[in-house]
Amino acid sequence: MRILIIGGTRFVGRHFVQAALDRGHTITLFNRGKSGADVFPGVETIYGDRDNAADLASLRGHRWDSVLDTCAYIPRHVAMLTDVIRDSTPHYTLISTISVYADPVAHDADESAPLKALDDETTEQVTNETYGGLKVLCERAASASRIGTVLNIRPGLIVGPYDHTDRFTYWVERIARGGDVLVPGDLARRVQFIDGRDLGEWMVRMTERGVTGTFNAVNPPEPTTWRDWLADMRDAFTSDARLHAVSDEFLESHAMMGGDLPFWVPAPHDGVLAVSNAAARAHGLTARSTARIARDTLAWNRTRGGEALKAGLSPERERELLAAAQA
Repeated sequence: MRILIIGGTRFVGRHFVQAALDRGHTITLFNRGKSGADVFPGVETIYGDRDNAADLASLRGHRWDSVLDTCAYIPRHVAMLTDVIRDSTPHYTLISTISVYADPVAHDADESAPLKALDDETTEQVTNETYGGLKVLCERAASASRIGTVLNIRPGLIVGPYDHTDRFTYWVERIARGGDVLVPGDLARRVQFIDGRDLGEWMVRMTERGVTGTFNAVNPPEPTTWRDWLADMRDAFTSDARLHAVSDEFLESHAMMGGDLPFWVPAPHDGVLAVSNAAARAHGLTARSTARIARDTLAWNRTRGGEALKAGLSPERERELLAAAQA
């Protein structure tokens, strides 16, 4: 197959490209060349900015069996792209997000759950407050594109090697270090994520089959709790990490935020990390084990030369909070 990828050199796009190349597909990238330009030196790249109509026009006159859009955050960008490629491909895949669901999300909600709505649908400011609603509008723009088949993928928190957010990496490094670990809320609370490699490989298979529809792309396959996934990491590293669960109320009273303790979503909003993956699993979504993902992530992070993580608590702040919670 000939596949055009919008983006393709960072994280999920990078994993998709590698999986597609491994399966013998011919890849064309369209991006600005600002990050990871040397990742796939043998792959055809058309340089351009998706916000520039003249750049997008360079895609006209080509033919692809499928197009994957890894970096659509504004519905106007989806409309501009699909207007150009409408006659060049029969299949378009949009990477959306589980953040499209209206809060609070019911546990085990499927793809038919209510979606977010923006007060101002003309905004193009991508913030924590507008991100999910803008993705809803991106999905709507994709559906209105008149491309033959459209596939919407709604991933959860994406993890593993090349994760530039460091959300999962924080927990990998913290559990590997051992000692007393501050954990948010209830250890029986559900958690979900998906390895970028599992997501990339699965999307290649979905592309090959020309699948249409909307799918929550989350793992592990079975319901998993904070106790489960942190224990899996502890076993993977033979760590002496001791988990100390601190209540949501305490953390909120100390002005803690999601970036301080990644994956922490206080009740009653925590259903966003407990949605149904039944449809995706029925279409072949598989999962590496948490232990394997953790080991691979640790190995990758150690190649970064001690670069400071973008998420998580400093050791000093963690000790302060643990002491205050115990007091």
